[in-house]
Amino acid sequence: MRLNGKPIHLIDASHSYGKISVGSGNANASNVIDSDGSTGWSTAGREGKASQLVVHFAEPLKESGELEVEMLFERHFAAALGKFRISLATGTHPAKAVTTPSEWATWLFSTQPHQLTKDQYSKLSEHFILESTLLQSHRKEIHRLSASMPKPVRTLVMRERAQLDHRETFRRHRGEYLQPRNQVRAGIPHVFHSAESGVVKNRLDLAKWLVSQDNPLGARVAVNRAWREFFGSGLLRTAGDFGTQSEQPSHPELLDHLAVRFMKHDWSVKLLHRHIALSSVYRQALASPPELDPENRWLSVFPSRRMTGEVLRDALLSASDSLVGTMGGPSVYPPQPASVMQLAYGAPVWDVSRGEDRFRRSLYTFKKRTAPFAAFSTFDSPSGEVCTARRDTSTTPLQALTLLNDPMFLEIADLLALKVESELGAAASDVERVQRLFERLLVRMPTESETAMMIEFAEEMSSNQNRWRLVARAIMNLDEAITVP
Repeated sequence: MRLNGKPIHLIDASHSYGKISVGSGNANASNVIDSDGSTGWSTAGREGKASQLVVHFAEPLKESGELEVEMLFERHFAAALGKFRISLATGTHPAKAVTTPSEWATWLFSTQPHQLTKDQYSKLSEHFILESTLLQSHRKEIHRLSASMPKPVRTLVMRERAQLDHRETFRRHRGEYLQPRNQVRAGIPHVFHSAESGVVKNRLDLAKWLVSQDNPLGARVAVNRAWREFFGSGLLRTAGDFGTQSEQPSHPELLDHLAVRFMKHDWSVKLLHRHIALSSVYRQALASPPELDPENRWLSVFPSRRMTGEVLRDALLSASDSLVGTMGGPSVYPPQPASVMQLAYGAPVWDVSRGEDRFRRSLYTFKKRTAPFAAFSTFDSPSGEVCTARRDTSTTPLQALTLLNDPMFLEIADLLALKVESELGAAASDVERVQRLFERLLVRMPTESETAMMIEFAEEMSSNQNRWRLVARAIMNLDEAITVP
């Protein structure tokens, strides 16, 4: 910068935003006046938005004349300034670049305070509170709380192309990819189409139609899956197939009733679950199906079914009062045999989680496709290689051996024994200990014969320092403990 041909020295540079796109170094505002041509100020990643660079004269300008400003703009790759404005200001207090949006300047300089809208006044007040040096000491608690907030969970999503950039789709003649013939457009299958369905142009239109009154399947599929979770099988057993070739629903009127009610209540899953749980069929006693209904297709009695591996682990952790219900966060690594990961490519190490992460809900367990979590696989958890509409359920000796010997379940048995000990104290009787274990695991009191058997087993294990862990493990392996009543 020169005035009447004489160089002008600049000092104290500041910027509202600065970032380089690639490479090392920085994009500090001070680089503009450091006389080094290899450094500079950059606003990479904030294209299309206003950014400020503020510098001060080392000495006030004392004469008038022609002010010449020269800017050097160069990079090793294609880039360009969209537009820029140079302004001069007078004053005795040094100014700094601010991060306020450019439209706020219009509010401040062309509007009287009493003319600001409520929204404008609120935004300016909040910015003043968060940025003013006068309130710096008062913001410490705000900064502390902000720093303690967990980072948001991000995931990959798809975005609709712009209308002018929509890709044309064709039906390939005889499956030959080099022979596009008939162009096809987005739409609803004709079998479901009606005049009221409207035109489907994009994914959002399709999503709205899926949950509209015009789609007879969306609500039916949802309530059928909810029913299956409560009773082991849905009103329509083929949960992933509602077509004409599938099995017919056992109670079609009930399926329609639940579907219509589900939609009328704004698709509230909570209300749907409440409606089912308060029904007389859900409150039936657990018993063996009668001869007239051997498969219990008519729900003559409440069906008994084994828990999934994930639900079983969570239920046992909950019984020991150790389940951590924290929501969100990265995957965790519960205990499992070290040999499991030897099956995966590269034999990665399974670094068992510590602290609360060790007892997070099974939903957060890390899953490697080539070496799934061992305990869950034993209890028929899908591998994740293909989509599964309905899990298979089996009963195998390996499941009993897993419950008896897997390090994860042994640890839960330890936690149960310690919890009972802390609740009852060292002076508690064996009867009280057995009763408390039954309460925690089976949600009922033991019978006299069950109590006698458990005490006898504990006495046989009296030489073992962890005999109540062994008792807890035995109760954990009862059929009643691993089934949903």
